[in-house]
Amino acid sequence: MADAQLGRFWQNRGLDGIAREKQLLIDFLCSSAGGPLFYTGRNMLVTHKGMGITESDWAIFINHLQAALQEFELPEQEYAEVLAFIGSTKTDVVG
Repeated sequence: MADAQLGRFWQNRGLDGIAREKQLLIDFLCSSAGGPLFYTGRNMLVTHKGMGITESDWAIFINHLQAALQEFELPEQEYAEVLAFIGSTKTDVVG
C-alpha cells in the first residue's frame, strides 16, 4: 500500500474495508490451495474490472511478491508454485 505507484488502489479506503480485503485475499489463497478456508468473494475478473491495473502495476506487484517470498525464505519449489499460481490470475487482473 505504501508503493508510490500501487498505493492509489488503497486511497480513500477505510480501515475496515482494507481489513476485509486482506481477509478475502487469505481466504482466496487458502481455498485455491485446497483449503480449509472457503472463499466467498467475487472472481478475479469481476473484482479487478475497471480498476485500470496496467502491465507496469503488475510488474511492480510481482516484484513486491517476490521480495516477500524471499524474506520468508520460502523453499524454491513453493516459491515457484506461488508465482505460477499468482501468474495464472494475470489475465483476469490486468486490463
